[in-house]
Formats: sequence, structure tokens, C-alpha cells
Amino acid sequence: MVSEDQYTSTIGELIESGVIVAHKDGNHGSNYPRSNEFGDEGVPFLTAKLVSDSGRIDFDNAPRLNLEKANKIKFGYVEEGDVLLSHNATVGRVALVPELREKVLIGTSLTHYRLDSLRLLPKYLAAYFRGRDFQNQLSSMMGGMSTRNQVPITAQRLLTVVIPPLEEQKAIAHILGSLDDKIELNRQMNETLETMAQALFKSWFVDFDPVIDNAITAGNAIPDEFAERAEQRKAIEKKDHSDIQDLFPDEFEFTEEMGWIPKGWEVKCFGDLLDSTIGGDWGKPDQDEKHTRESVIIRGTDIPKLKIGERSEAPKRWVEEKKLKTRILRPFDIVIEISGGSPTQSTGRSIIITEQILERLGGVAEPASFCRKFSPSNKFLGLYAGIHLQKIYDDGKMWEYQNQSTGIANFQTTSFLEREQLVVPSESVVLKFYDTLEPIISKMSSNQQIELARLRDTLLPKLMSGELRISDAVALVDEAV
Repeated sequence: MVSEDQYTSTIGELIESGVIVAHKDGNHGSNYPRSNEFGDEGVPFLTAKLVSDSGRIDFDNAPRLNLEKANKIKFGYVEEGDVLLSHNATVGRVALVPELREKVLIGTSLTHYRLDSLRLLPKYLAAYFRGRDFQNQLSSMMGGMSTRNQVPITAQRLLTVVIPPLEEQKAIAHILGSLDDKIELNRQMNETLETMAQALFKSWFVDFDPVIDNAITAGNAIPDEFAERAEQRKAIEKKDHSDIQDLFPDEFEFTEEMGWIPKGWEVKCFGDLLDSTIGGDWGKPDQDEKHTRESVIIRGTDIPKLKIGERSEAPKRWVEEKKLKTRILRPFDIVIEISGGSPTQSTGRSIIITEQILERLGGVAEPASFCRKFSPSNKFLGLYAGIHLQKIYDDGKMWEYQNQSTGIANFQTTSFLEREQLVVPSESVVLKFYDTLEPIISKMSSNQQIELARLRDTLLPKLMSGELRISDAVALVDEAV
């Protein structure tokens, strides 16, 4: 049952009545900061890109505006409890400003809402802004604007907000906040899992720790380039992992291509690990007699969210049957971005396709035309190759395989497949690596994040309409988290 005290008001009316006490964006006009006024010190300057879909503000990567310029800016400073809404280019992201230890400014892509918290709770407004009803209002507003992908501050005042009594606001904010907390915890866990995967890859196949340990135990010679690492390994108290150690050799051998590597292992070009590779497709927005199959198209911009189990905006398009046959993605295929990038981001972002990802996308997916599909010789090498790709991307090595053409950065696939060398271990080690890493990769790409976000989106309108009681919503959330 809907509360009798619940009412709907426009943002403009809430400003006039003093419920919203400040409503400002970061449009500083002619006083807007120039690029040369940013540096390593000064006031953090937030933009929409620094606000995640889950509401996390990335303060660490915020550019800093020098104090001389910041002191000339009279508005756009945010405070703890302000609600941020992205309204330009990236529209609809919402965040609640946490406790701050320094002054923080917002740029032109963000609006901040400061509230009379005795009448409207910031946590409730943030939850309402993230909800389906308000997001639909933003989409409708953008559709009627002459300039798409923005909802200016004046237009925002026409949007409506449903406001229940304060106690109900607290209950709703707590319920939806619990889901948001779980989504954020999962995100942090996925980051930890990815770090673990990279650390294991580096330990086994870059630093060769198990081989060094075996060589020390056997009394075999350690090449000079591993001497420092060997001293570090001697100082570490090791647990009994004999089942793993026995898979690794206890000495090194010299190769012309990569110097000292574990004895019996091989040096191969990356292309040697693949069964085939093919460019992506874009298809058509509408079905016709030639484009008869519907497929999700994975773009480079979709890779980060797909990798950690979040919702992506990967589009569905109509493609040709014969093209889909050679491009359809299967578990342990790799999608790699080959065109795009930016001055600070190279091409070469990649993702290992898992069963969970394909299930989330509806089962039929292929890479976009600015991406490429790498099909490995088998799933074991697919995982090994995929982790190698992610490591060298994080290390900045992908810049070596990129060139610039008409302002667009392009990944040199043929050169990469022929020139990028890696050490390939014995089959037993590759199988052990797969058995160890596959559960981690599957957990990272699980669909729980999607399910939690979907639950959050459906709860709010049901609570607002009275279709769902607060006690029932609490039970649903407790079951989910």
C-alpha cells in the first residue's frame, strides 16, 4: 500500500521549497580550467568518467587543478552527502560523496545536489536516481534535446522524484544500499581475483619461482639473471606443494630467443598457440534477407565490464549466417581490440570468453569489426594465452605493436603473432595452471553482479507503488546477499 504522505515533485519544485538547497553543475564558463592548469598537486577535479556505474568515485585518478586556479573558482565544490549525477556525454551515473579530507571540484559533466536531510535523505535520492523510472526520464529527456547525450541543469529541474515519508526513505535507502554494498564488495573481490591470477602467472612463467626452488633443492646452478630472485626464494618459508613442484624442472637451459628458460620448455610465437584468427563484424541494425541471424557484438569498450561480470551495453545486431559461422565465440576464445585506443590507452585490450559470459549475452556473440577473434589450439592454451595478453597489456608492452593511421591507433596483429614470444611450459604444467586458474576466471565472470543489479532495479518501483512491502523486500535482499 502506498503511503498517504508520499508525493511526487519536480526537481525545480524541490529547489523552490528548499528541500534541495543547492543544485549546481561544474560549468565554469570562461573560467573553465585549461589542460596546462592541471598537475600532480592541487584540488581533485571530478568528471563523469570518474564515477562508476556502481556509484564509486575514483578519487585516486582524478586530475588535480593547481591551487591558484582553484581559488578563482567560486562554485562547484562538493561536500560529504552531496548526490552527484552525470549529465553530459556519460549520462545517468550517480554517486554519493563520502567523507572528504580535502576540497573537491566537479567539472562540466557533473551536477551536485545538496539536500535538507531532514526532509530528503541523500542515500534515498541517490537510490532513486539509479532507479529505472528516473533513468527512463533521463533517456526521454535526451531524446527530446537538440544535442543528444546530455541533460543540462535547467532541463533536470523538469524531472520528477517520488518522495515517501522520512522513515520509509531510510528503510528503502538501507535495502537498496545493502545491494549496492554487495555489488561493490563483489567488484573489489574481482579485482583481487584478477591480481591473484596475474601474480600466479608471473610467479610460474616470468620469475620461474617453482623452477628456482627445485634448482636450489637439487643443488643445481642458478643463472646469474635469477640469482637475486633465488636469494629471495631462500628466505621465504615454503609450504609443502610437492604435487605442484614435481611438475616443474629443476634446472635451466639457454635459448637464443629468450635467454635462460626452464629446461624442456619451449619458446614459441604467440601465433603458434592459436588454431585460427579472424576479424570481427558489425552487421546491420535491422534484419533483411541477407542479415538473418541476431548476435551480440562485443566492442573494445564492452570488455572491462564483461570481464568482471557487470552489465555491458554490447549491442545486438543482425549478421550474415556465413560470417557468424566463422566468428561466433566459444568458451576460451579471446576477443582483442585492434583499433581505437587513446593517447593514454593503447589498443590490445582483451577478454577470455567464458561460458558465463556467453550465457549472459544470450549464447550468440561475435567480436565487433574493430576487434578480432583469437581461437586457441585448446582451452588450456587459451587460458594461458589470455592471461599472457592481459599481463603484457598491463605492463604497457602493447604500445610496441601499435601504429597510427589517420588519427586512429591500430594494433598490428600479424606483427604481434609473429614477434611476440613467450615461454610455453610442459603439458602437465599447462594443465595444472588451467585447473588452478579456471575457477578464478569463472568466478570473476559470474552473473551475480547482473542479478544483484537487476534485483535493485526492480525493488524500487515495487516499493514505491506499494506492490512490495518493506519487510518482503528485506527478505529478498537477505536471500540475495
